Amino acid sequence: QVQLVESGGGLVQAGDSLRLSCAASGRTFSGYAMGWFRQTPGKEREFVSTVNWSGGITYYADSVKGRFTISRDNAKNTVFLQMNSLKPEDTAVYYCVATAGYGGESNPGRYAYWGQGTQVTVSS
Repeated sequence: QVQLVESGGGLVQAGDSLRLSCAASGRTFSGYAMGWFRQTPGKEREFVSTVNWSGGITYYADSVKGRFTISRDNAKNTVFLQMNSLKPEDTAVYYCVATAGYGGESNPGRYAYWGQGTQVTVSS
């Protein structure tokens, strides 16, 4: 059974940092793009960032560019999201995703695998 399990969410203050991790199991994702979406109540899931299979190509939403950094460790089947200078508008449930595609697509329907989500709350 394929699983993506996120960790690292929590409650922080504006300006703080958090590091999210996503551990994949059930198959190897070394040939897959992986990344993150987020969602707040009443809104659609929003693209945050993805990284291609090798880790050499990254994509970011404009809203997080310069503050968030995505990386991956294929030996550990894990993807990370370092979030710095957090803002209250970053508050959301963050979902780990994986796709056999190139990974730069913002359409959540392009991602076949999803984690259960981890809550990030940024207070002002």
